[in-house]
Amino acid sequence: MSRSSGPFFDDFARLMSDAAGVAQGVRREIETVVKTQIERMLSGMNVVTREEFEAVKDMAATARDENEKLEKRLADLEARLAARRPD
Repeated sequence: MSRSSGPFFDDFARLMSDAAGVAQGVRREIETVVKTQIERMLSGMNVVTREEFEAVKDMAATARDENEKLEKRLADLEARLAARRPD
């Protein structure tokens, strides 16, 4: 009896192994389809990349710093001009 159950279990193990391989293939295929659909949706939404976002963020910080410097310079010039005017 042990001889007849050996091939059965071998075939069953082979079947389970094949089923696991098929399941992995299906999972990869689904991941590919989902990823493609998400990329298509994002490209239609004009979403920026992380690199573009960081570059604009740095540019905004630089512009803000320059604006603060110009505000201070303008205030200094206005104070100097006010001091020269005879009121």
